[in-house]
Amino acid sequence: MSHSKTFLILIFWSLTTWSPLFSQRSVSGNNYLTAIAKAGDDALDLLDRYELAEYDCNVSQFLKINQLETHKLKAGATYKLPVMVVAYNGKSIRTTLDIEDWRTAKRIETYNKTAQKKGLRPDYFIDNKKLWVPWHELNCQETEPAAEPKKMAAGVGLAAKSEVETPRYVYPIANRVYGGEKDYDNDRNFELYGPNYAYTPLLNRNLKGHVFYLISGHGGPDVGAQGKRAGNNLCEDEYAYDVTLRLHRLLISHGATAYMIVRDNNDGIRDDIYLDCDKDEVVLGEQDIPTDQRERLQQRTDLINALTEKHLKVGQTNQTIIEIHVDSRSLEKKQDIFFYFRPESAPSQRLAEHIQRTFAAKYKKAQGGRGYAGSVTSRTLFTLKETTARKAVYIELANIQNDWDQQRLVLRNNRQAIANWICHALLTQ
Repeated sequence: MSHSKTFLILIFWSLTTWSPLFSQRSVSGNNYLTAIAKAGDDALDLLDRYELAEYDCNVSQFLKINQLETHKLKAGATYKLPVMVVAYNGKSIRTTLDIEDWRTAKRIETYNKTAQKKGLRPDYFIDNKKLWVPWHELNCQETEPAAEPKKMAAGVGLAAKSEVETPRYVYPIANRVYGGEKDYDNDRNFELYGPNYAYTPLLNRNLKGHVFYLISGHGGPDVGAQGKRAGNNLCEDEYAYDVTLRLHRLLISHGATAYMIVRDNNDGIRDDIYLDCDKDEVVLGEQDIPTDQRERLQQRTDLINALTEKHLKVGQTNQTIIEIHVDSRSLEKKQDIFFYFRPESAPSQRLAEHIQRTFAAKYKKAQGGRGYAGSVTSRTLFTLKETTARKAVYIELANIQNDWDQQRLVLRNNRQAIANWICHALLTQ
């Protein structure tokens, strides 16, 4: 073999074998952190203890490296965690991992500090030269920002007072609600979102003139479909409500007029894995939710139709209903998010198809090999056919019975991602 050919082979070998990031990923199977499952733990409980449960790809990797088909764990058994233990070079995290992004390095540093503070590791990586690198930091593409408006210092990042659009918000008027206004130029706090999310700055006015009616399925005396996970009850109305409330907040931040039809005045947006089931939801205007299903649906459609008429009288024709539910099927049935639209309504069909295409594109980017099979069909559901707003779309999020689908519900990042993707579709329709 000639010297030139030998030289080229050596270059190729060095590039594919000795690149630090490539090397760490390829040998990481021998360098995973391990942990012992406690009694009652399932996969999410164990991952949550190590602050890994927020990322779907961590959960997928955990199942893969431990050759598990379900989230059930055996108490006292040792499991590999999606955390790579890497030899620290004593200089910096970035040179150790051969990465350039400073923010990624800082997040990894913070993760190691937090692990030490929580007693998960007895020493610091600088001292023992063992750096813990969470799988999602180097290997996941799905972790898009939560797009949650953050609180800003006064006068920073916001337009001058005279330039800020005053969003419309809904307040009860006697026993019926026909809308109301409150000036949020100075007060951008929405108590409905709870203390951690109440402050909601106006990011832009891209949805000015758009009116949205958001319905989270069931509520009050009807908790909807139910599932079980690690001894916890999962109630459809709680998870549908959390996703819907997150979507409402996003729409408000883009200057929309948005009505939250079903409301829980003490829940707010919650980041917990398991959301407590209760029956204290009401309909906008503090109206009790009837026990009879037909009456419940009629109550909501009457309210939406009254508000629709109110906005039509002032020339606001771009009005949209989004109703969010959680499906229930057999335990083994995995179910992608799917959509119904109002029969014989071209605007509703176009919107449903646009949201579906948005989800397909997001899934492709986040989990390229996963595929997406969410369907779009018409259906004569009560709130679709009896309401008069121009567009109406009904969304089913997951199979609440299926172990895998439940991740879409119980992980707060996943609930936020769903809200983000729906909002993105509504911004680009």
